Amino acid sequence: MAIKKSQLYSALWESCNALRGSMDASQYKDYVLIVLFIKYLSDKAGQPGFRLKVPEGCYFKDFVALKQNAQIGELINQKLEAIKEMNARQIGDLALPNFNDPDKLGSGKTMVDTLSRLIAVFENDALDFSRNRAADDDLLGDAYEYLMKNFAAESGKSKGQFYTPAEVSRVMAKVLRINELDRAEQTIYDPTCGSGSLLLRALAEASNPRVSICGQEKDSSTAALAKLNMLLHGVSNAEIKVGDTLGNPQFTQYGMLSTFDVCVANPPFSQKNWLASDMLPDQYNRWTANLLPPAKCGDYAFLLHLISSMKADVGRGACILPHGVLFRGNAEYDIRKDIIEKHYIKGIIGLPPNIFFGTGIPASIIIIDKKNKDSRKGIFVIDAKDGFTKDGAKNRLREQDIKHIVDAWDAQQTIPHYCRLVEWSEIEKNDYNLNISRYIQPIDTEIQHDIEAHLHGGLPATDVENMEIFWKACPTLKDKLFCDANNGYYSLKPKKEEVNDVIDNDSSYKAQGEAFAKVLNGWKEDVEPKMMAINQGVHPKELIADWSESLLAKTMEHSGLVDAYDTYDVLLNYWADTMQDDCYMISNDGWTYPEVKAIKVKEVKEKKNKKDDGSDTESNKSKTKEIPCMYDEIVCDLLPVNIILDEYFSDEKHHIDILKAKQEETESLIQELTEEHEDDFNGYDKVNELRAAYKSATCKKPIKGEKEILLALAEMPNNNKNAKLARNSFIAEHQDVFAGWEKFNKADINRRIGEIENYRPLLSDTLVVFKEYLDKNDELTSLKAQTKELTTTLTNKVVEKYASLTEDEIRTLVVERKWLATVIGGCMALMQSVTHRIGTEVASLVERYENTLPELTKEVSEYESEVNGYLAEMGFTL
Repeated sequence: MAIKKSQLYSALWESCNALRGSMDASQYKDYVLIVLFIKYLSDKAGQPGFRLKVPEGCYFKDFVALKQNAQIGELINQKLEAIKEMNARQIGDLALPNFNDPDKLGSGKTMVDTLSRLIAVFENDALDFSRNRAADDDLLGDAYEYLMKNFAAESGKSKGQFYTPAEVSRVMAKVLRINELDRAEQTIYDPTCGSGSLLLRALAEASNPRVSICGQEKDSSTAALAKLNMLLHGVSNAEIKVGDTLGNPQFTQYGMLSTFDVCVANPPFSQKNWLASDMLPDQYNRWTANLLPPAKCGDYAFLLHLISSMKADVGRGACILPHGVLFRGNAEYDIRKDIIEKHYIKGIIGLPPNIFFGTGIPASIIIIDKKNKDSRKGIFVIDAKDGFTKDGAKNRLREQDIKHIVDAWDAQQTIPHYCRLVEWSEIEKNDYNLNISRYIQPIDTEIQHDIEAHLHGGLPATDVENMEIFWKACPTLKDKLFCDANNGYYSLKPKKEEVNDVIDNDSSYKAQGEAFAKVLNGWKEDVEPKMMAINQGVHPKELIADWSESLLAKTMEHSGLVDAYDTYDVLLNYWADTMQDDCYMISNDGWTYPEVKAIKVKEVKEKKNKKDDGSDTESNKSKTKEIPCMYDEIVCDLLPVNIILDEYFSDEKHHIDILKAKQEETESLIQELTEEHEDDFNGYDKVNELRAAYKSATCKKPIKGEKEILLALAEMPNNNKNAKLARNSFIAEHQDVFAGWEKFNKADINRRIGEIENYRPLLSDTLVVFKEYLDKNDELTSLKAQTKELTTTLTNKVVEKYASLTEDEIRTLVVERKWLATVIGGCMALMQSVTHRIGTEVASLVERYENTLPELTKEVSEYESEVNGYLAEMGFTL
């Protein structure tokens, strides 16, 4: 089976736990990622087209053999050096972490245990990379990115800048027309490449995957991460160099900076002390004495370096910088004015705050394009600060936010409150201040209060008309909700609590829902044949690009109440959570019998036994035991059990659900009974104890001397005629004891003696409570037995059904019942949420004006009179 991305991510993050605590996250990532690389290298070595080689004795199995070896750290270092030496052309300058460093890994047994645990994580049989090509949707590369993101989040402010959030990288890559790069000699450059994620996102957009990529990184260990990142993404021609880009640029030709087709950068914000004494004059002509960035803030130094690194007339690039570069004065004003007057800036995209690791301040993407700069009319500005979702302590661009930005950039058309072209003359009039808020007016969300309505009641017509988006989509809804008083004010027709019902029942609103459902059904008809046709060897990322664009285009045609970008987000979120793993499994294995896990492993402890020294024996240690799952615990990633149940066993499941509901109801009644009669149940910890007490209390009340009479009868012989006559005479003599007895054997006698000895009378009310309690417990026992029997039967049927499914059945169930049902259901939920949205806005408007000032004044007066009355009764006056 193929490795699921989520499965791989979980295993890799588990490996971090082996090191977490012994060192900073910015350090332990180096160890985890090297072990990941070795595992990947071992699994892929020898495959056609794979260029890296593994020396004998340096495969992952050889690292596994080092576990619990006292020299494990030193031996790992030796093997890594051997791998590096054999692949010197590709990774000869790779900086390796020291696996024998006691300061980071501990010494002695601590180091041995830590490194042994780290290696053990990758021994998982499921982590077999031999069938997962890095170039095929970057399973390993994406896992690497996942770790980079998590490491950046844990590393803190000073060390999180080695990673650019993937969502921002994607925006930059898409707005730079990188798809036009179709020749291997074309180039992409990142002067502050960090772990290389931004470079790789840019390369992914290129038409030719052989486009050359170059990057420079100041920190050698971070540069090593970038090199590994390239290799795990199947990129072997990347040039990653180490050095300070501003003070010692590594990409130069004939004493000048090398130039590139596309440049991207996410430099450290506002870097201090970047300017060394030997950097002025700048030998590369990036800045001059008149246009010199401040020594205490290197933002414009990086931007000027980026501009100088772009090819003349055709070079383009994007740089992430803090908002301050758009409006700060003094030296930065002069540089900004010069760049603007040269028409280098093509666009500015304002991003949400708190989306970068290492800083919470808002930033923007400055897009530079030297092509056609002289004919450019201005700068296209996008204000995307409000499009994000919370993701832990950080904010994150959603799929719909990325798509919205890119679509707006491609269209270059005005969208009110979001984007527009700002002409050069307007920028000049604003003294070259590029602060986004000067040019993009935010939506006015401030509530305007109507004094007349507060005084005399009514709903201002302006507030009602501000909901025009609803009335335009649902023409009859406004008249169903409001009465027009013809004096500039409305009143609400239905009661406030009935508003949602009126909305749901409005004919035009229903028509909107039907039209939206029709649009979704049209999309389903388009993509279902494509989904059914996917098979081994497909590229999942190409699939989702087609499906998502199709959904967005369809919903864009529907000028209704649901935002098309919200539906796009539904699909892309489901893709990230589930569909991409499904498609990846199908790409590797086809529509074969899905892997079904009907067994679970449970940790159990054997009965305690002690050795002579008091320590636990082997049998006392925890062991694992395999036990069968019930039907609702069966795990099948591709085809979840709930789909099988709904499709084939809905009646059986419904019957079990009814029994479980009765069981819960009975348990609840028992709980209520014990709580209500807590005193009666004191002293009885178990049902059997209470049952015995009830039985003892409800048996025949003992007669004085009855036990002695019974013991005497038990001693009487019964082996001849005279003995039997004597015995019968004794019984007849004590009819008050033996009335109702049918047999007089020893078992009955002993049973009765037991009742006499255990007899404890209880109050009649208590007996009634105990009787009800025991009856309910008997009922519960019966329900549990029935449920268990039916559950076991259904489980067997489900397992048999999985085994009998044909390839076509699996395909149909996954596509129709899983993928399309989930996506379309999520989109229809957006339509349902519109009812709540309209209802909330109407209710808010009504509540704002439902109490007029005269009414409030009267109410205050009444309360004042009431309080004065109480004071007078107590002898006080105001």
